[in-house]
Amino acid sequence: MPKKIYLLNNLEYDGVENLEVFGIEYLPSKININKYDALIFTSKNAIYSIDSFNKDWRDIDSYAIAPKTANVIEKHDGKLVFTGVSSHGDNFAQELIPLLKDKKVLYIRASKTVSDLTEILKNNNVDIEELIAYKTSCKKVDKKLEDNSIFVFTSPSSVQCFFKNYDWNESYYAVCIGNTTAKYLPSEIKYKISSKTSIEECIKVAQELQI
Repeated sequence: MPKKIYLLNNLEYDGVENLEVFGIEYLPSKININKYDALIFTSKNAIYSIDSFNKDWRDIDSYAIAPKTANVIEKHDGKLVFTGVSSHGDNFAQELIPLLKDKKVLYIRASKTVSDLTEILKNNNVDIEELIAYKTSCKKVDKKLEDNSIFVFTSPSSVQCFFKNYDWNESYYAVCIGNTTAKYLPSEIKYKISSKTSIEECIKVAQELQI
């Protein structure tokens, strides 16, 4: 019998069960977004949030960390001008340095971030400000989990909130969307990192471990 795969967010995929251990809360703002020349997005939730209270962002050049984020910008009729190659925050910052010289930049982000993107850009003379547009909060979950299950962690928050609800069974296995997320796992846990920072790629890795 194949091992159970749990995905720790609310996106639905065939053959995968959702385990929603955290939720997203948008944080509306009255910011004058038109004073910026460029917007940085490292998460689709930042796009959903800004679009819920200020449509003017769509007219400003947007810089996306990865194709998935870029797709959300385009679906919301945003002005996508650059998509990162590395898909990791600090490396993305390095890609942005030559592109954002002489621009006034706004990084739209979560209340907690794990990269040094803003610091890296500031240290390279990029005029950047931040807007905290959403936050994550842990949910109480009491679903009984099967032994030998595979857990797909898609963010540091998913790791932190999982361990607020559950202890780790040594029969479990973890799949992480990136190196940063993996760093939040306890050191004794067995895990694999997907070759691309996408949930689809994580699920492929998990399915290979199912047998």
